[in-house]
Amino acid sequence: MSDKERVILVTNDDGITAGGIRTLVEVAREFGKVVVVAPDSPQSAMGHAITITQPLRLKKVEIFEGIEAYACSGTPVDCVKLATDKVLHRKPDLCVSGINHGSNSSINIIYSGTLSAAMEASLENINAIGFSFLDYRSDANMEVAKKYVRTIIEQVLTNGLLDHQLLNVNIPNLPENQIKGIKICRQARANWTEEFDERIDPQGRKYYWLTGKFINEDAGEDTDEYALQEGYVSVVPVQHDLTAYNGITFLKEKWKGFV
Repeated sequence: MSDKERVILVTNDDGITAGGIRTLVEVAREFGKVVVVAPDSPQSAMGHAITITQPLRLKKVEIFEGIEAYACSGTPVDCVKLATDKVLHRKPDLCVSGINHGSNSSINIIYSGTLSAAMEASLENINAIGFSFLDYRSDANMEVAKKYVRTIIEQVLTNGLLDHQLLNVNIPNLPENQIKGIKICRQARANWTEEFDERIDPQGRKYYWLTGKFINEDAGEDTDEYALQEGYVSVVPVQHDLTAYNGITFLKEKWKGFV
């Protein structure tokens, strides 16, 4: 398929005006026709949420020169669903989500709207990639990320992915000459230790603000956390089959006589 025939869907969770999606559009348009459907406001940490109790709205916007783009009132997953059914009227050849402002490595994939948008595409067996850059600032300079976004998109378009899989890509916030390359990794075993900070609003009412600390419990040198720590771009192949296969063996052994 020629570049002109390819259709690439671009979305994100930081909102259609975020700097990261503009960077992603700049690279993606090199590979085919780009259509953007992204949230009209930030939707970080929405996970795989979908909208079912209120109407969804699409508004055509002129944000990216020469690019068809729509702001969606829903979640990142809503954006992918609507794009396929009502905007493209077909499956895109590739769905790319991001570039997220901040890390989506390790356990963060569970909460990430960026990765959930790509996951939704993979459910439809669309090749999909979620990109994140390890700088949380809204004005982050993502110029260094372009080289790796370009390379990974090219590899996926050339070689494809296994059915119903996607890629979780994290790019370290380092000068170009300090990024050592790309490593294919597994997801590190980690978690968040969380607390709610209790505060008082001006009317004297209590409210709570979530705080937390990321704890990496995995010393493996084949993980995304290790790769990023060592200055590599991490690439983790992800699937949506959540079955713990070793748990099947465990339960069959321990539950003998019950099942």
